[in-house]
Amino acid sequence: MKIRIAGINKLSMVNGDGARLVIFLQGCARRCNGCQNPDAWDFEGGEEWDTASLAEYVKDILRKHPLDGITLSGGDPVYQKHACMDLLDRLPEDLNVWLYTGFQYEDIADSPLVRRADVVVDGPFIEDLKCEGQMCGSSNQRIIRKGRT
Repeated sequence: MKIRIAGINKLSMVNGDGARLVIFLQGCARRCNGCQNPDAWDFEGGEEWDTASLAEYVKDILRKHPLDGITLSGGDPVYQKHACMDLLDRLPEDLNVWLYTGFQYEDIADSPLVRRADVVVDGPFIEDLKCEGQMCGSSNQRIIRKGRT
């Protein structure tokens, strides 16, 4: 299965708890003012990967560098939910997963991708509500620590 990504950060301390690998998915229709990743808006931009190859790349990084988990951000991963699930199904089941999305949790809670995530940060970024030093971009966003269901 193919997945389109805007980039990978092999070590982030600000996109979830602890040291994390972050995959920035390509594509977002919201186009929020002040977005930190406007280059990730274009659904045809970024780089296309095969999910199996990306999973091997991630596993190789995790073998070399013990991390606390991975984060799926964007763009918005929900637009590629099937590819994200295929990727996650190829990674260790106990891997901690954070999911950043502009969708409201209640609207996507039944998605297998959301069920697979340990933490969901939901809601669109609102520039007038921007906050610093937190795990979310604006104060309207919620950090939902749910574990897996």
